[in-house]
Amino acid sequence: MASKRHVAQRFQLLGESLSLDTAALAKYDNIIDLSIGDMDLATDEVIIDQAFADAKQGYTRYGNPKGDPELIEAIQQVWQEDYQQTIGPEEVLVSTSSCLGMSVALMSIIDPGDEVLVFAPYFSPYKHQIELAGGVCVIVPLSAEDGYAFHPEQIEEYINENTKAMILNNPCNPTGQYYDKDSLEIIARLAKDHDLFVLSDEIYTNYVFDEAFTPLRTLDGMEDYTITLNSFSKNFMMTGWRVGYVIAPPEVIQVMKHINDSLIYTTPALSQRAALEAIQHRHELLPKYKAIYEERLRFVVEKLKEIPYLEFVEPKGTFYVFPRLKSRDLTTKEFVNLLLEECQVLVTPGYLFGEAGEGHVRIACTKPIEELDEALERMKQLEL
Repeated sequence: MASKRHVAQRFQLLGESLSLDTAALAKYDNIIDLSIGDMDLATDEVIIDQAFADAKQGYTRYGNPKGDPELIEAIQQVWQEDYQQTIGPEEVLVSTSSCLGMSVALMSIIDPGDEVLVFAPYFSPYKHQIELAGGVCVIVPLSAEDGYAFHPEQIEEYINENTKAMILNNPCNPTGQYYDKDSLEIIARLAKDHDLFVLSDEIYTNYVFDEAFTPLRTLDGMEDYTITLNSFSKNFMMTGWRVGYVIAPPEVIQVMKHINDSLIYTTPALSQRAALEAIQHRHELLPKYKAIYEERLRFVVEKLKEIPYLEFVEPKGTFYVFPRLKSRDLTTKEFVNLLLEECQVLVTPGYLFGEAGEGHVRIACTKPIEELDEALERMKQLEL
């Protein structure tokens, strides 16, 4: 008789992840790692100090499963002040990272067989999150040739009676593209015309460089169709705290709470207190972080223009660039390995962001200018 003690077969289909094989990298002693979207800056001391004080005051127990009421109130105030939109407490759930928030949100709206449109290149967990929720991931490829623009006629070709939702990442990881209000109107019209949810992943809101960020749910009537996901990770240098939030119609939040109760019950109390402190200092912290990463991104963009074997769509947000090899003589994997062995520069292969990413690599501008300069100088010396 075959053993019943084996791992679930469906989980074996998750494929290659973005995490690094540290053992394989140990043989290199001078690596500049531009592969991971984590920042080199630590969380500001004002946040850490307050979290420490809150721990001393007893914020070490379970909190409200829906979120710290003070944090929820602060999130409401941010939306009122920054986007002139009133949000009720029943529309907010504090999540243990926006990544878990996305998974719980998908579980809350998907029945088996429901389809979710994902625009490619895409943040790779989306596909797995949809499938683990019982849904079907439908890839809508976007083209670098026209700046990854949305074309409503093309998107409608992928919509059918089984389509339940779309995932929008704005600004986008990995492409660095920001979708302005005109582009968002295309998504909004499709959502309304076909009665679809849009899960709007907006964790890079602080990193839009040429105009003010517009949340999808602030478009006329979109509060009923939008599930907004945000996080303190990138905006506030808090990746390790694992805290974010979801804004959605009350009926969605209620189901999400039930699911979240079964998974983690409540986001860590100290992380929520740290997030509250971050919000209270956002006017001093966010401009500082935005200036640092904008300088780095623009520096990398200019240096990449000096590398003859690469081409790219200039990013409008995030801190990523997604260049493409002009030659097709090398696969993405071969090129990434060549960069590692010859230049000791580590980047992320584009195929991890879907088939549309083949031929591309993602460069994360998450190092000081000096290291970015050194990495790009090494890349420039590579002859292809």
